[in-house]
Amino acid sequence: MDKDQVLDNIFNDDALGLLQVQVKPSNARTPDERLLASFQEINAFVEKNGKEPEANPGNVAEYQLYARLKSLREDDEKAAMLKEFDIRNLLPIEEMNQVNEPAAGYKKIGKKLNSIEDILGDDSFDILGNDDAGLFDFKHTPRQDDRASTDFVAQRKPCKDFDKYEASFKAVQKDLASGRRKLIPFKQDNLRPGDFYVHNGILLYLEQVDFEESALEYKSGTRVRKDGRTRTIFENGTESKMLYRSLYKAILANGKSVTQNFEKVNEGFTEHFSNITEEDEAAGYIYVLRSKSTDKRISAIKHLFKIGYTADIQERIKNAEKQATFLMAPIDYVAGWKCFNMNSQKFEQLIHNFFGSSCLDLDVYDDKGKRHFPREWFIAPIEVIEQAIVLIINGKVVKYKYDAENGTIVER
Repeated sequence: MDKDQVLDNIFNDDALGLLQVQVKPSNARTPDERLLASFQEINAFVEKNGKEPEANPGNVAEYQLYARLKSLREDDEKAAMLKEFDIRNLLPIEEMNQVNEPAAGYKKIGKKLNSIEDILGDDSFDILGNDDAGLFDFKHTPRQDDRASTDFVAQRKPCKDFDKYEASFKAVQKDLASGRRKLIPFKQDNLRPGDFYVHNGILLYLEQVDFEESALEYKSGTRVRKDGRTRTIFENGTESKMLYRSLYKAILANGKSVTQNFEKVNEGFTEHFSNITEEDEAAGYIYVLRSKSTDKRISAIKHLFKIGYTADIQERIKNAEKQATFLMAPIDYVAGWKCFNMNSQKFEQLIHNFFGSSCLDLDVYDDKGKRHFPREWFIAPIEVIEQAIVLIINGKVVKYKYDAENGTIVER
């Protein structure tokens, strides 16, 4: 038996039908059918809604129909093909500028070609198919030319006097590398002129804000909104005049706050904290609170206290059980200290720096189901907290640190 016959016998012996190929009937629509079907979707939308589809970025389906109708209106040939189905006059046919009659066997071109752009933009021979195949559907975001224009686009541009800031950026990067500064979660209250932030991995400096206030009317009453142009310097040598609220939203979405240099904060804080005279006025109170939460995750933690600063203790702790910063539970007032010449932000940073290794790492949910991460609760014995506050007041805190493992304060 020769080789060909052996192969034939092998392929003919297919008891299970593994080698039989079933040819499925083709149900694919022609380009003309797809074009008509897509236009009928537009007709159906107009009939249902009483209007043409609009460039509505919040409604993807409507935006697709808008883009499709716009494309058809720009194509005289397709508009002519669909004219008998255009029961709502969505596709007005303009008189086409015809070139000379084409030779036999060639398709007639309906547009006069005067430039390279005309040639590249004309697909009279349907080489690229058509928009109904989905190739040119713009599904996820609105086209650039359809977006609402703004009164000002805050684009970055080269910073002409960047040499004034370059050394500061390098110093901040050095502080971050050495631990004298840290990256911390960003909050709106943190966005202040004179501070550094990180957005998308790039260090930036908010130099100034030209604030303006506007009154907004709501059913609940009038609210004053504060916004304005900033001067924001980036470490790559560019600057921007983006709006304050735009910068806030950008950093909140993907950024961090950069703390002050710990050593300089300590020096400056103690320098202004001392030398109280009769002319000085009380600036507020340092307070220590204990949670009365029944949440086992919280109640099981021994020596858990909230340390903070406020101008009015009673006002601050009012309705504590409704505030995430108080762990959504009632609290006990443990201790308080009256302060003079106090810088609240620097004091809170000192406390966070000193007890940072014992900061509570826990999430809580408010009554609306929103998740929060309270960061002013520390795990330390109350007597240690009192010692730390005394050290801050007398200016000696820079010589000590908190040993979280043993719950004691030790010299550096």
